[in-house]
Amino acid sequence: MDIFEKLRTNQGDLGKYMKMAHGYFAFPKLEGEINARMYFRGKEVLTWSLNNYLGLANHPEVRKADAEAAKQYGMAYPMGARMMSGHTSKHEELERNLASFVGKPDAFLLNYGYQGMVSIVDAICGRNDVIVYDSEAHACILDGVRLHMGKRYVFPHNNIENLRKELERATKLATKQGGGILVITEGVFGMSGDLGKLDEIVNLKKEFDFRLLVDDAHGFGTMGKTGAGTPEHFGVQDGVDLHFGTFAKAMAGIGAFVAGETDICYYLRYNMRSQTYAKSLPMAMVIGALRRLEMLQTMPEIKEKLWLVTNTLQKGLKEEGFDLGKTNSPVTPVYMKGGDIEATNMVYDLRENYGVFCSIVIYPVIPKGDILLRLIPTAMHSMEDVEMTLKAFKDVRQKLIDGKYSKTEMANVQVDM
Repeated sequence: MDIFEKLRTNQGDLGKYMKMAHGYFAFPKLEGEINARMYFRGKEVLTWSLNNYLGLANHPEVRKADAEAAKQYGMAYPMGARMMSGHTSKHEELERNLASFVGKPDAFLLNYGYQGMVSIVDAICGRNDVIVYDSEAHACILDGVRLHMGKRYVFPHNNIENLRKELERATKLATKQGGGILVITEGVFGMSGDLGKLDEIVNLKKEFDFRLLVDDAHGFGTMGKTGAGTPEHFGVQDGVDLHFGTFAKAMAGIGAFVAGETDICYYLRYNMRSQTYAKSLPMAMVIGALRRLEMLQTMPEIKEKLWLVTNTLQKGLKEEGFDLGKTNSPVTPVYMKGGDIEATNMVYDLRENYGVFCSIVIYPVIPKGDILLRLIPTAMHSMEDVEMTLKAFKDVRQKLIDGKYSKTEMANVQVDM
């Protein structure tokens, strides 16, 4: 069989929708200045779909820092991987500042979050080591686990009692094989918004010998008294052995980092294939990240604004009887019941008639018959934005209950293919 022919006849769980969804429900184009209101297909929409928690993406100080750095260094410098010819004092400065901020001795700067997490897991765990991870872990963690040549155990999401059982199994096997145990979870789970039970997991170290890797992509910059992340929120920074964060969320940039003990960070510097064989993060992005990190630390008002918007939005939705699951972070999931047709017609109505743009999640990402509308509050949003959204959600929920979205075929949109 021609391997391409196989791909044409089986586009995958999500790809099968592409001819109906591309450019509208999937791969939509939001245009204009990054802000609470942008343009979708020529219409202004109130957008709740950008991971720009602190509103730094288009902040004048950030734009200035990015522009000046690009003017001075261009986008090519430094050339080469960091181990060879792509290393600079600015990269080191950013690593020192990140490590200090999250309360660790050292940090290693990464080009991207996704490939970074995959490569961390691959570098740390050998064939005789055992991985234990949360069932709702992000795809980058799952891909890293798939590279692991040894045994892995999964525990139901945030189920500490089951984690204890898996650690008992892992301990027996690791002892027999002469390996170690790595537990992996998230600080903030990006789809549901609930927090990993870091305090309870760290407490298990009294019973079991393991190391803890936390993916804090959505917690870094948003959680904790200073914004240092979910470990700070729980007061367990010392118990988290490797603290992973990304610049793509609160810092509205490109890049990531992993922080921990100095000797382990040096091990990663010399053994993470995704960094050893990839070009260094460009200087303009490094300097931009330094400015973003400085603002995050010296401008607490932007995190306060984020949480004002978050609390007002979530309180309003709960008072109207919406199901937000167990979120206790800015990530705001709104759960409803319905099939594909109801979901797409409702989102079409929200975008076209109410001017509200949010992300939609349906099967196979979540169980069949469930609809998840995911809102990401930011420091850019206003109280008027919240009120507009609450009214829109009340209206479309009533239409969903009345069956108005199930009486027609799936919204007929012009796809960009």
